[in-house]
Amino acid sequence: MFRNHLFDHKRLIALSALALGSWVALSAAGVCQADAPAPDAAKPDTAQDGSVKTDAAKPDVAKPEAAGAEATKPGEPTDPKARKTFAGAIEWENHRNYDAALDDFRKANKQDGGHCWECLRRAYALAIKIDAYKDAVEIAREWLPLAPSDKAKGEVEFRLAMALQEEGIKEKKEQCIAESASGFKAAIADDPGMARAHFHYGVTLARLHQDDAARAEFTAFLDQDHKNPTLHPRAERFVDHIELARATMAPPFFLTTLDGQHISMDSLAGKVVLIDFWATWCSPCVNALPHIRSIAKKFDGQPFVVLSISLDSDGAKWNQFVEKNGMTWMQYRDGGFSGRIAKLFGVTAIPATFTIDADGVLEDQHVGDAGIEGKLKKLIARAVEMGNRPPVTLEVDKAPGGAN
Repeated sequence: MFRNHLFDHKRLIALSALALGSWVALSAAGVCQADAPAPDAAKPDTAQDGSVKTDAAKPDVAKPEAAGAEATKPGEPTDPKARKTFAGAIEWENHRNYDAALDDFRKANKQDGGHCWECLRRAYALAIKIDAYKDAVEIAREWLPLAPSDKAKGEVEFRLAMALQEEGIKEKKEQCIAESASGFKAAIADDPGMARAHFHYGVTLARLHQDDAARAEFTAFLDQDHKNPTLHPRAERFVDHIELARATMAPPFFLTTLDGQHISMDSLAGKVVLIDFWATWCSPCVNALPHIRSIAKKFDGQPFVVLSISLDSDGAKWNQFVEKNGMTWMQYRDGGFSGRIAKLFGVTAIPATFTIDADGVLEDQHVGDAGIEGKLKKLIARAVEMGNRPPVTLEVDKAPGGAN
């Protein structure tokens, strides 16, 4: 039902998260999936930068014919056969048959003599989208020799390192994580202005237990970056509590709730967070609403928040529903399965709930209706204890060591 992802940042790899469960007992009528929305809901579109993982193209869609004789754009294949395959790959992608599209983009590159930058760029993006990290690593290696400048080379080295890091984390392959360190280091050397590489290099070093070097990279990111404010609170937390950089953290996000609160994932640090993805057109979601309301009321005043994220496309209908049903906890509308937050969490079916502890760590177990309150009590009790946790004293003058 749900797709498992590890945190990252879009083009820093679109990440995602481990879906932890739906309200089992309250969802006996089924779930509402991305490829089968309610009749009054528009089918979600696929965003260019990533979307939910779907199955093969519709059965009645024949393999697409090549597009017309359009002018070749920079980076696209020039060989006639390669261009036909490339056009077919784009059509497969438009029909959400990502596996077929990935194969055809790679085939087009081979037909073009292995010189198609755009074929490999698109193939890499699709490999990341469907969690095919091994393929992404292979594609990035083929892509690297095509880089026309040091800056472009640094970008590909960064993507190679990201794919290695994700493969290492997902498949528990420490060798891949170790290899990613060399890639991040090379990316920074070729493009010193690539601040985000410092952040992810820090994650790799932390996972290799080179904590001082990891802190130095997170600090370098904070000093240099001016484009990713969402990641700044996370980097600051990693500097203070380096062990969190080794954990499965909930993806970072920033949003404005229905009542005008500006919140981010990291601004909720110290609180247990229950995120509920739902929609007014989803019957199991509506059936689960009384229990969500009960939980929000029961733990009110404690270090705990509920955040309901609607996949409704109709804002007015959603707003009216929230008001009518007394949904007084935090509310946000993401607009569909292709919404920004839904994609970060890898949501492909609703209702879907995610429990995040006070450190921001995404819990790695299913949370069913029967046991959720007991689980929340334990997490909240720990959050109360954490409120008295002393700050970490950093040895700021200690030189980083052990970096690859």
